[in-house]
Amino acid sequence: MKNTACLSLSGLILCLLTACSGSHDNSNQQPASAVASNTGTLSNTKALKIYNWSDYVDPKIIGEFEKKYGIKVTYNFYDSDETLESKILTGQSGYDIVGPSNSFVSRQIKAGAYQPLDKSQIPNWKYINPKLLNLLKDVDPGNQYAVPNYWGMNTIAINIEKVNVALGDTPMPDNSWDLVFNPEYTDKLKNCGISYMDSPVEMIPLALHYAGKDPNSQSKDDIDIAANIIKANRSNVLRYSSSGYIDDLARGDVCVAIGFGGDLNIAKRRRQEATGKKDIVVLVPTQGVSLWVDTLTIPQDAANLKNAYRYLNWILEPQIAARNANYVTYAPSSMPAKELMKKEYREDNSIFPSDEVLANSYLVLPAKSDTLKYELRLWQNLKAGK
Repeated sequence: MKNTACLSLSGLILCLLTACSGSHDNSNQQPASAVASNTGTLSNTKALKIYNWSDYVDPKIIGEFEKKYGIKVTYNFYDSDETLESKILTGQSGYDIVGPSNSFVSRQIKAGAYQPLDKSQIPNWKYINPKLLNLLKDVDPGNQYAVPNYWGMNTIAINIEKVNVALGDTPMPDNSWDLVFNPEYTDKLKNCGISYMDSPVEMIPLALHYAGKDPNSQSKDDIDIAANIIKANRSNVLRYSSSGYIDDLARGDVCVAIGFGGDLNIAKRRRQEATGKKDIVVLVPTQGVSLWVDTLTIPQDAANLKNAYRYLNWILEPQIAARNANYVTYAPSSMPAKELMKKEYREDNSIFPSDEVLANSYLVLPAKSDTLKYELRLWQNLKAGK
């Protein structure tokens, strides 16, 4: 049974999928002094440097943005929030826009890593789903620093043909999470390849939830339980990757992968395009999934501020947001964009989960510093076989 904190979160999460009527309250503006500080540096430059997740924007849209404003966009990638944090907390990121997740952005805001937003430079802010803004207030009070970009889930994808062969007479479990956390299943599936995400911040809450614990628990005893679940399956896991599983699934190098829902759908699409096969299935366990909100922020050392605001406003434009969402197969923060997406995506439960799934799901909250250090140490030891 979930604790009270999780139940209150699920109530908020249930609102994410619903169409919200009425206008959005734009009263959450930062102090005038902060706005003045930002707008004073809005000079014309010919560059924009972005650091974000891989496969997170339609390349054609980047080209159109460059042509519209006569600039050059440098778009570099990372594959975990930990990688981004190691760069952004130095205060010398070298980027104008970065994309932290909800589970990390709070600590980075408190560390002074980001500039407060001048929302007058983002007129398309009005399109953002207010339920997402409400959800992010726990990590970004007043919505002063972070622009919601996408929201989605961490779940499982399988190559159904390879899994059926590997399982043999063993039936598919009622709880799909058994496929990755129950050695009865992973002992068999190791023959066709299992992939875990290479991030304790992503994996430990999943294992805690599987164990019936609070996925946001700060208890070392609970975290040890989650680590032991993962450790029990370590010898059956082929790789740990937070982005490489896309191509691994598409090529058939693995048959089971834990990953970001949109990435898993990209793998499904790539495999079908390359082979004509429709054997990748993205599972949405009714027992619940891990939910997240990814944001875009402006680092303190941003050198191309005007172009940063242009881009933030650009990606919230409903038509642009819908095209990006079709490409990455994630739910966009721009509310009108959903109805502009392809029907197959609008109606896909792995992109817009059912109320039943959402009611059993949870949002990963920022871990305390000591907890995060403990999780990182456990993860490093686990991967090293200790």
